[in-house]
Amino acid sequence: MMPASTRENVQARSPDGAIAAAAPAAQAAQGARRLFGTDGVRGVANVHPMTAEMALQLGRALAYLVRSGPHRHRIVIGKDTRLSGYLLEQAIASGISSMGVDVELCGPLPTPGIAFITQSMRADAGVVISASHNPYQDNGIKFFSRDGFKLPDEVELRIERLVLGTAGDDGGAEDFHALRPTANRIGKAKRINDAVGRYVVFLKSLFPKELTLDGLTVVVDCANGAAYKVAPAVFEELGAKVVCLNVKPDGKNINDGCGAVHPEQMARCIQKHRAHLGLALDGDADRVILADEQGRVVDGDAIMAILGRDLIRQEALARKTVVATVMSNIGLERALREVGGRVVRTQVGDRYVVEEMRRSGYNFGGEQSGHLIFLDHVTTGDGVCAALNILAVMRREERPLSELTRCFQPVPQVQLNLAVREKRPLDELPEVQRAVAAVERALDGEGRVVVRFSGTENKARVLVEGPDAAAIAAHAERIAEELKKALA
Repeated sequence: MMPASTRENVQARSPDGAIAAAAPAAQAAQGARRLFGTDGVRGVANVHPMTAEMALQLGRALAYLVRSGPHRHRIVIGKDTRLSGYLLEQAIASGISSMGVDVELCGPLPTPGIAFITQSMRADAGVVISASHNPYQDNGIKFFSRDGFKLPDEVELRIERLVLGTAGDDGGAEDFHALRPTANRIGKAKRINDAVGRYVVFLKSLFPKELTLDGLTVVVDCANGAAYKVAPAVFEELGAKVVCLNVKPDGKNINDGCGAVHPEQMARCIQKHRAHLGLALDGDADRVILADEQGRVVDGDAIMAILGRDLIRQEALARKTVVATVMSNIGLERALREVGGRVVRTQVGDRYVVEEMRRSGYNFGGEQSGHLIFLDHVTTGDGVCAALNILAVMRREERPLSELTRCFQPVPQVQLNLAVREKRPLDELPEVQRAVAAVERALDGEGRVVVRFSGTENKARVLVEGPDAAAIAAHAERIAEELKKALA
């Protein structure tokens, strides 16, 4: 299966050796974007572009674009637990209000929770202030449309052009800067006090009504992030005994040696408490990493294999297809092929997984990193929802997670990340191209190579997959060395 090219300038080769070059239009779009990456605007808090001034302008631009029709417009705002969330929340709320649009403040709530509240309250848009799995010094801003889905690239580009004063042919720039409602036309802000409760009730409704979690012990690592209230409540109210980890955020300890990026503490805690399952969320809880009853970590690929096969058995997987990215292990394809399923690949980023699902009529997909999307129920990656789905399979089949994961046999995979000073198109780096071609010849159709630039950081990422772990490690280093010479 040929991995899809991406706007991040991915070069990906499938086991049959075919290569997909990044689409010219996608490259052009990426080159034109100065603020937005693959998951909103992100950076060091209080340093451009993550400043109060920029947040205010982003709020104004979003409000400007949603102003249509005679009704009183509303935008929902949520955040994670970072110290800088306060300054950015107030700034973006001020920008929205200055355009005559009302603000609904949710406080700390998972990213998928904001998508849910936006949709369920019929708001005009949603805003999440979070840098996901990044350290507390960083922060970010991402937007959802009224249907709960992330804004498409072209709308983000319109917002960016309005903010930077480069709207040009888009029109509207003059009105955007001149629009200053007064008197009772200025927007107002209020707090949604029951946002956590609403989202907890929704998540519980996703678990099969004929099942409970009675008798199960679950370790829940909330990464001192946005789910510190939501996640424990969901599992406790469904009947599980919950061992809570990292549920005391102080503004600075989000993702600090814990959560989905650092699941080791969660895995150790399973054996200590003889738990049946462990789950580690990231800072905004849109992704999850699990561990079985023996403390062995289970990543997004293994989760997709288990749930994809289960959905096929229930005849509930649309077109018997799971949507994954170019980073997912070949083992996922093999696990699904055994039961008549298949994998369709996209560029990296859960938003692109969702876009492919919506475009082609698929209903389940995700990323190796733990973003899992159940499009029949949610509109974006949801870590708690994914864990509930795994627990439902465990309950129905009366099997521990360690047994369920046997269906997934990963092929050895090495991933390297290196900082770069610029993101030049890969086809302009002949030595890198030669290194990739040499590795492809060595793999001889028995593996994959993916070279791409991060959409959220100034980094290049190298993935090599193949049957020999030592060999692919050497291959990855060879490609990384050429990237360092060219860009580091």
